[in-house]
Amino acid sequence: MIRRDVGASRCGRKKHPVATTNRRCPASHLTVFVPEFIREFLRCRILRPLLRLLRGGVTPRRLAWSLALGIVIGINPSVGLTTIIVVMLAWVLGLNQVASQIGAHAVSPLHLLLFVPFIELGVHLFHTRHLPLSRRQIEHLSHHPLRLFRDIWQWEWHALIVWGVVAAVAMPLLALYIRRALVMLMRRHSTLMRSRPAVH
Repeated sequence: MIRRDVGASRCGRKKHPVATTNRRCPASHLTVFVPEFIREFLRCRILRPLLRLLRGGVTPRRLAWSLALGIVIGINPSVGLTTIIVVMLAWVLGLNQVASQIGAHAVSPLHLLLFVPFIELGVHLFHTRHLPLSRRQIEHLSHHPLRLFRDIWQWEWHALIVWGVVAAVAMPLLALYIRRALVMLMRRHSTLMRSRPAVH
């Protein structure tokens, strides 16, 4: 009992002695390049929840499609609708809600980075008014709220169309490669996968 407590992780969960050794050895070469807080985030928020789902009986195929769904929805060019869309689509498609939310939250930085590019692509493809980037343009639109609302809706709609095309192509590819990664993950953590699931 004392040995297991000594190996407790920062996530608040106890490490399995054998699994700890297997996990640190392959990842040791990343120590120099990846900051500790990022590695800890990946272990606590992504790796361990996925292992728990696999141990709970979720198949790699279903888990891969659930993650892929969360990832593609997580980068959609909308504001404040990601969680709701993930919940609804995961329920309709019969996918795992937890895995889909993990995928969506894992790519939240990409959502901010890709927001403007999606809108710019929509502007370019549909030949609509360009985004107001200068202070003068922004002040001009602020005096015309109806026109501003119409332009925002048009930019958003066209950006969502572009995102939909990208998502339709990217989601099957993501699911394919994520499934392969999950199978490798199960083999690497075979000892942990055979152990009994933790009682919550």
